[in-house]
Amino acid sequence: MMIRKILVIRFSSIGDIVLTSPVIRCLKKQIPETEIHFITKKAFAAIAENNPYIDKVFQIEHNVAEVLPALKAEKYDFIIDLHKNLRSFRVIIALKRPYSTFNKLNFRKWLLVRFRFAVMPSMHIVDRYLKTAEKLGISNDNQGLDFFIHSQNEIDLNNFPAPFNKGFVGVVIGGKHKTKILPVEKVVEICQKLNFPVMILGGVDDMANGEKIVAQSTVPVYNACGKFNLMQSASLIRQSMAVVTNDTGLMHIAAAFRKTIVSVWGNTVPELGMYPYLPEGTPQLISEVKGLACRPCSKIGFEQCPKGHFNCMMQQDTEKISSFINAQLKMEA
Repeated sequence: MMIRKILVIRFSSIGDIVLTSPVIRCLKKQIPETEIHFITKKAFAAIAENNPYIDKVFQIEHNVAEVLPALKAEKYDFIIDLHKNLRSFRVIIALKRPYSTFNKLNFRKWLLVRFRFAVMPSMHIVDRYLKTAEKLGISNDNQGLDFFIHSQNEIDLNNFPAPFNKGFVGVVIGGKHKTKILPVEKVVEICQKLNFPVMILGGVDDMANGEKIVAQSTVPVYNACGKFNLMQSASLIRQSMAVVTNDTGLMHIAAAFRKTIVSVWGNTVPELGMYPYLPEGTPQLISEVKGLACRPCSKIGFEQCPKGHFNCMMQQDTEKISSFINAQLKMEA
């Protein structure tokens, strides 16, 4: 079958869309004559629109019905569904084209979270995404993730005060769920132990915590939370020396830039398959509190610890985290 046009489906969210980038790149490079189209939510469309391997982006605000007529007119040769929900199934049914869909392994995830059964495959979600393209002859090029920033969103570090304009460690303090967020006091401990200036990264909702971290630190810390949009924050990640981050979208963006990463894990676990996807040889530390009978308590997260103690974050080894970053940056100096 001649493949001239492929539709890739992933509606949300930031990290998940970044994790689709190896599929996009491999499709475009290994079947170069093929047009790659992408459908996502309007809020995340810029991520796909900046990707040079994507030829056209369809965005929805409320419902797939908004774009179904336009999608039907494209007459796709193949559909790759990397979301697998009722909305993506509606697209597949409406277009009536050959397709491949991603297996979310929801039952295995439930067994892991509910009974702590180690039934998840030792395979990153990116490699599972890539399996959806195997029938097209696509293989993993092992080049990691991609993230592209338009020049208008690049941040000039010369506009920052000293010492932040000479280099910094990015510390991402945000997250969609509270049980995936390292508490302020633990972030302060890390900042105090780092041998380099720190830039705190996050959204508008993280501004107040960023100010608390600055106020409680006696080392150079700059609160960038809420001052920059996603693409501008990505630019700061790209220009950082290393990154300490919760399990959130900016973690995957840091991986796309092949940064030295410490990923901090609370109620979720790397076994769910969404740890930083880095090319072999890129330094990373997965920081988690092993041996807690209550962990993982969710595959997503909660507003507060169900047990009340929040040991998965409160017992994080901040000395190990900061020492790893200090040692890696000393080796690179």
